[in-house]
Amino acid sequence: MTMSNSLDFFKFDLRNSEGLSPILKGSDYLFHLAAIHGGRGFIETHKSLMLPNVTIDNNVFSAAIDCEVKVLIHASSACAYPINLQESETELNFLSEEMGSMQRAETSFPDGVYGWTKLFGEFQLEHYVFGTSTRGRSARIFTAYGERENESHAAIALIAKALLKADPFPVWGTGQQTRNFTYVSDTVTGLLLLGCDERDLNFDVFNIGTTNHIKVLDFIDEIFTQVGWKPKKLDLQVNRPTGVSSRASNNGKIDAIFGWSPNVSVKQGLSRTIEWYKNSSLLPDSLNALEERLMAR
Repeated sequence: MTMSNSLDFFKFDLRNSEGLSPILKGSDYLFHLAAIHGGRGFIETHKSLMLPNVTIDNNVFSAAIDCEVKVLIHASSACAYPINLQESETELNFLSEEMGSMQRAETSFPDGVYGWTKLFGEFQLEHYVFGTSTRGRSARIFTAYGERENESHAAIALIAKALLKADPFPVWGTGQQTRNFTYVSDTVTGLLLLGCDERDLNFDVFNIGTTNHIKVLDFIDEIFTQVGWKPKKLDLQVNRPTGVSSRASNNGKIDAIFGWSPNVSVKQGLSRTIEWYKNSSLLPDSLNALEERLMAR
């Protein structure tokens, strides 16, 4: 353990349970964001590595209940939603919380192994807190991006390609797929609000994302505008991992209870992210070096 500015830092492998309860003891609020994760390239090519997330969640939830934590906020994912609701680039659904659960067959076929572990994490939390004094809240996070993200995720990968002036410019998929890119400060605000939920309800699930279906090509165009450079040609790589065709959040629930909606536009979020990345010394020396990072964790 080390201390800095009244914060305590513990280095602990959450795949192990022994020794976790003493760390959590006396905590009123627990934000559980730990997981084995990565960008689309990583989670599609390292599926078995996602499975310990089930153990990580189990260990954290069990210890939190033992320590009588008041509120446990679990970072779930939009990947918990059924893929059949996200298959079209033209018929765009807004995903609402009741569309994803393990209660019915039609709501429980999530996005890949990672999605399954997140949906099962929600299922575990719901049943761990039942009948206890702990309130559990799962946050389905949608396409968060921003500072300190790495190149395995789409936003930083595309920014890096633009700064390296890749021409033709590689785009995974058709570019017509949509995401609801949500700036990290909005994501954090949403998570904090869940910790303020004092309703007498053991468990609930909330979306934390934007309601905008943003085409990947439009997102890329905004990057080109802000970088001040544009390639002569796009290289649409439809054989690369792309995930579902469309994804955006229905924010009716979190808005009704907390009055929350994202307030950082894509233009603002990309401006901050690009400025940070340009000054971070993280940009690789070449496109070949970048390629190695795209599939890493």
